[in-house]
Amino acid sequence: MEKIGIIDLGSNSARLVIVELFDENHFMVVDELKESVRLGQDMDRDGFLKPQRVAETIKALKMFKKLCDSYGVERIIAVATAAVRRAKNQRSFLDEIQATCGIRVTVLSQEAEAELVYRGVINSMDVPKGIILEIGGGSTKIIYYNRRAVLQFVTLPFGAVTLTDLFSGDGLTPKEQTERIEEFFTEQFKKIDWLSEIEPDTQMIGVGGSFRNLYKINRIVRKYPMNTVHNYQFTTEDFRSIYEMVRVLDVEKRKRIRGLSPARADIMPAALAIIKAFTDYLHVENFITSGCGLREGIMFNTAIPLTLERPISDVLSYSLNTLVKYYGCDEKHVEHVVHLSIQLFKQLRVLHKFPRIYLKVLKIAASLHDCGVRVRYYHNQSHSRYMILNSGIYGATHREIVLAAFVAGCHRKEDINPAEWARFKDIVTDEDLDIVRKLGVLLRIAECLDRSGQGMVTGVNCDVLGDSVIMKTELAGDAALELRQATLAGPDFKRCFRKNLEIL
Repeated sequence: MEKIGIIDLGSNSARLVIVELFDENHFMVVDELKESVRLGQDMDRDGFLKPQRVAETIKALKMFKKLCDSYGVERIIAVATAAVRRAKNQRSFLDEIQATCGIRVTVLSQEAEAELVYRGVINSMDVPKGIILEIGGGSTKIIYYNRRAVLQFVTLPFGAVTLTDLFSGDGLTPKEQTERIEEFFTEQFKKIDWLSEIEPDTQMIGVGGSFRNLYKINRIVRKYPMNTVHNYQFTTEDFRSIYEMVRVLDVEKRKRIRGLSPARADIMPAALAIIKAFTDYLHVENFITSGCGLREGIMFNTAIPLTLERPISDVLSYSLNTLVKYYGCDEKHVEHVVHLSIQLFKQLRVLHKFPRIYLKVLKIAASLHDCGVRVRYYHNQSHSRYMILNSGIYGATHREIVLAAFVAGCHRKEDINPAEWARFKDIVTDEDLDIVRKLGVLLRIAECLDRSGQGMVTGVNCDVLGDSVIMKTELAGDAALELRQATLAGPDFKRCFRKNLEIL
C-alpha cells in the first residue's frame, strides 16, 4: 500500500495530510498536521512574503517532512495558493523550501485551485446543483455547478487574513469592522453578473476552516450529537446568532469561545462577515458545510485518475465500497446481503410503505453491518452502529447515517437502547423507531439467508397472503443453515409487520 503526503500552503494555515492508497482507486487519511503560519499576513503593504512568516512556514514544512519520513511516504504533493501566487518574492521562497526541506511546491492558478475545491466537494456529496463558497486566508472562491459540471467560478483576492489586516485600523470596533467588510463584499458580489442568475433551489455549500470552526461552535451550542462536519445542515438563523455573538467581542474574549480555534480568533469575524454578506445577497435560508475541499480534490485525482475527466457517478456506493475494503469485510458476503436486502425491501413495500429514500438507509446498514466484527465479534452489531456513526460516509445526510447505524445495531436480537436513541433526538424522531425496527428485521433476514457466506440463496420471492408472508427462496445448493437461521427471525418479523413469516 502506497502512502502519499499532501501539503497545502494556504494564506492562513499550512496543512499536511498523509493518505494511504489501497486496493484499486481507494484511499484513507491516516494522519494530519496543521500549523497556523499566516503566510499572507501584512502582504498588502508591498506584495512580499514577510521573513518571519517565511521562517514559520519553513519550520512547519520541516516537521511535515519528518512525519512523512516516519510513515515511509514515497511521494509528497505540495501546493500553494493565494498568498504565494501573488507574492513578488515567490521564486526565492519556493527555492528556499526546495533547498531546506527537499519539497517541491506547485503554485496553483486560480482556475486549478477552484477546480480542486469543486472536485473535493462533488466527489463526496450528493448535491446535484450547488454554489460553493470557499473562504481562505487570502482569497474567496465562489463556484457554481449543475449536473456535475462547473458553470461559473470566480476568485476574489480577499480572504479572512487580508480583510482583517485591511479593516483593522481607523480605531474601529470589532462590530464596525464587520459592518465595513459586509459592505465591501456586497459591492464585490454586485460586480459578478452571473450571481444574479443563480436559481432559488441551488444549495449553498461552505468550504474551509472558517466553516469548520463555525460548525464546531454551533455543535456545542446545539449539543448536537454527531461529531461530523461533512454535510452538516446550517440554518441562516443559527449562523446569524453566532455571528452577532462573535463580532462584538475582542480577540481575547473570542479565544474563550468553545469550538473556536484560538489561532483563528482574530480572523473569524472577517470570515463570518463574508458569509453574512453572501447569504444576504443570495437570500440563502440554509447551507451545508463540506469537510472536503482542495486537499480531498487532490486525493481523488491521485487515487482515481478518472475523476480528472468526470466525477464519481455514485458517491455513496464508492464511499461504502472504500469502507468495506478498509475494514476488511467479506466483500462477496456484503454484496450478497445488500442484494437480498434490496429484494426484500422492494417485495414487501406493500407492508412497510416506505419511500425510496429508506432504501438508501438500508443499503448503508447492509453494506457495513459486519464491520463491528473488526472490533470484537461479541455484540458486533453495537460496534457496527458506532463505526457507521463515525466513519465519515460520503453521499448521505446525517439523518440517513443515524438511521442506518441503528438499523445495523438492531439487525440481530438486540433491540434499540432507549438512552442511545435519545441522544439523537435532534436528528431523528420517535416515529423513526418503527422504521428502524422494520428495516433491521429485513437486514437480519437478508444476513441469515447468506449465513455461510457462500451465496446459497440467490434470490427471494415474497407473497402477502392474509395474515402471512410466504417467502420463496431461489437456491444454488444446500441452504439448510440459511433457511433455519432466517426462520428464527419470524417472531421479530411478526412483531414489526403483524404478519406470520413462512420461508420455503
